[in-house]
Parts: sequence; C-alpha cells; structure tokens
Amino acid sequence: MENLEKLYYEYWQLLESQKFMETELDYTILNKHISFLEQLDVIGNSSISIFDLYKKDHVYNSKKFETVFGYDLNEAEKKGHSYFDRHIHPEDLAGILKAGIYFITLGFNIPTENIKDYKLIYDYRRKNNEGKYIRVIEQQTVLELDKYGNVWLALSLLDISPDKDIHTPFRCRLVNSKTGELFHFPPKEELPQLSKREKEILKLVSDGLISKQIADKLFISTSTVNTHRQRIIKKLDVSSTAGAIQYASRVGLLS
Repeated sequence: MENLEKLYYEYWQLLESQKFMETELDYTILNKHISFLEQLDVIGNSSISIFDLYKKDHVYNSKKFETVFGYDLNEAEKKGHSYFDRHIHPEDLAGILKAGIYFITLGFNIPTENIKDYKLIYDYRRKNNEGKYIRVIEQQTVLELDKYGNVWLALSLLDISPDKDIHTPFRCRLVNSKTGELFHFPPKEELPQLSKREKEILKLVSDGLISKQIADKLFISTSTVNTHRQRIIKKLDVSSTAGAIQYASRVGLLS
C-alpha cells in the first residue's frame, strides 16, 4: 500500500504553496454561502461541505452527513479531515490523495477567470451508516478565490452512486463544464500500453475464466495465455493478475 504519510505531506505542502493574507479574506462571503447551503440541505439529497484552503479545514458540513451516512458532525469538527478520511476504503484513499495532488497542481495553473468552470469528480468507496462500503460520487468545484487569485473556498457535493459495484477501485476525472474538456487520472499518455491480445486476455480473466478456458476460447495454447498474463503483470507493475484487473478497471484499460 502507498505510504499515506508521504502522500499527506505532499498534499498539505501543495496547499501551503498558496500565500494568503488573513486580513484580506472576507468571511461574510462564507457566511452567505452557508446560509444558502443550509436552505439547499433541506430540499436536496447531497451531503455538502466547504473546505477553506487558508484554514486547511472544513468550515461547513451539512446535516445530510448525519442523516445519510450516520457521521458524527461534532466529532468531525474536532478531528477535521482525518474523521472523513477514515471512512474511505483504504484501497481508494492513496489513489484519491495522488489524484488530488495531480489535479490541484493542474488547477493552480488554470487562469483565474476559468477556474470555476472546472469540476473534479471522484467515484470511490466509503462507509455508510451501517459500516458497509458503498460507492459514492463526490464533485468538487472552486467556490471562491481571494483578491489575489488564490483558491480560497472549495465546494463538495457527496452523493450515493447508483453504481452498486464495491469491487472496482476509485476513478477520477476533471471536467470543464463549459467546453467539455476532460482530464483523466492517471493521465492517458502515462498509461501502460497493452496489446490487443493482452487486453482481450485480461478482460476474459476479469470475467472469471481460467487460463485453459481462455486458451480454448482464443484457440491458443495455455502456455501462451500464461506468458501473456505474466507480461501484463510486468507492464502494469503489479504483483498479481487480480492487481492487474483492479488497476486496468480503474484507469479504463478494459473499457
């Protein structure tokens, strides 16, 4: 598993790269947003939060976190981000941090006049009020910039996904809501390249077929299938076929 401590350090250091002037931050703006979101919380289904990049903390969490997910908002206020992170599936947390580092770095370089056009969408696994993992969709957007162009307040909408698959790892993308421009994580150009035959074999393995069945289906020898499987594992830099399936599903190599 990834070194979470190292990833957290890199993540928080990235946030620290923005230099705020506290006296220039108008928190009446935040209060107006909270007032509106409290009304929205009554009629909407999303669990809503606001993250303050100056304070490095959630400054608003809607009551839906209690009613939908069963979370203790008093404890969340005391423990901050660590309270919410501990409910994320451990296999997804490292990837979410890496994606966050990648997309925040990208976002900090987007012109300030365009930054609010972008939406970061995470699809991952999180515990519900019964302590069971479910799929959720989290959408993050920039809510406010400070007068110097720093990203100050970020809005998050968390919803239960209609997708009930709890085996596929997290997925993440950045979308420009005006132009439709799409960025995937990891970036497409950095993805390992599998041959058509390797993708075919990996897809059949993911469908539950063993090497002998795959060999019969593709009219090749079992040893050839096993050779392809070993090459796939090496190319994807994983330790097993199961790991290859998880990785390939997450980055879209099987689609």
